[in-house]
Amino acid sequence: MTRIIESLDQVAADYDVLFCDLWGCVHNGQRFYPAATDALVRYRQGGGRVALMTNAPRPAALVQAQIDRMGVPRAAWDVIVTSGDAAQDAMLSGRIGQDVWHLGPDKDTGFFTETADPRATAIRRVDLERAQGIVATGPFDEMVDVPEDYRARLEAALARGLPMLCANPDLVVDLGETRIYCAGAIAQLYAEMGGEVLYFGKPHAPIYDLARRRLDSHAARELAIGDGIGTDIAGAVAQGIDSLFVTGGLAADHLGGDVERPDPARLADWTRAQGIVPTLAIGRLR
Repeated sequence: MTRIIESLDQVAADYDVLFCDLWGCVHNGQRFYPAATDALVRYRQGGGRVALMTNAPRPAALVQAQIDRMGVPRAAWDVIVTSGDAAQDAMLSGRIGQDVWHLGPDKDTGFFTETADPRATAIRRVDLERAQGIVATGPFDEMVDVPEDYRARLEAALARGLPMLCANPDLVVDLGETRIYCAGAIAQLYAEMGGEVLYFGKPHAPIYDLARRRLDSHAARELAIGDGIGTDIAGAVAQGIDSLFVTGGLAADHLGGDVERPDPARLADWTRAQGIVPTLAIGRLR
């Protein structure tokens, strides 16, 4: 049975480390939520440590620059860990070959360029026809495109047996009031077609391992916070750690009219239908 709480303070003393999602919990892609950052600051002042853990397909330095521009206080977090970090290491290790086709917007080119790793010089971005593998960071035009727009190109990739490295397992996010597709939705379509997809963000283990290394927190009591039932919460379940489901994010329409206070009966029914039951729930992180 999921326990609904009103504030992170109610459970803060029970955990040493938070793995906190960014988009939908700390910001909406355009502005940050002061109540959420205040809660994280208080948690750290009490001795806890915070890893901002995001499925953004960009290295942590670029995500930090983004949240700095939004005004997210540095006192709210200790480290940033991204799906892009974990996926970039896999690409540099040669998991999908050296000649790769980038399926994603221009803003994600930092995935290839933001690294001091000497292995990066061996990676070449090429057209699909010459590629050994695919790096998917999102639609080319995330405000317009849907996964089906890519079916013909995915069929061509499938015919050649190209593996896809998905740098962002999220299916959708809300950019302000607009819901947009992510790389995970394109990767899901490719997998359904029979393609090989490699994932490194939530809910998969590599991003959690990377966060623990950066925090040096392998024996800590951990709590994962997020609004993605199939990423943030499923990842926590797979890791065997507690979870705090932010119901006022992606699932808000399913859980009652007040995003700040989820309806307990709807929450129980909806999570049961998903087959994933969070430890805790809160309307908005605060």
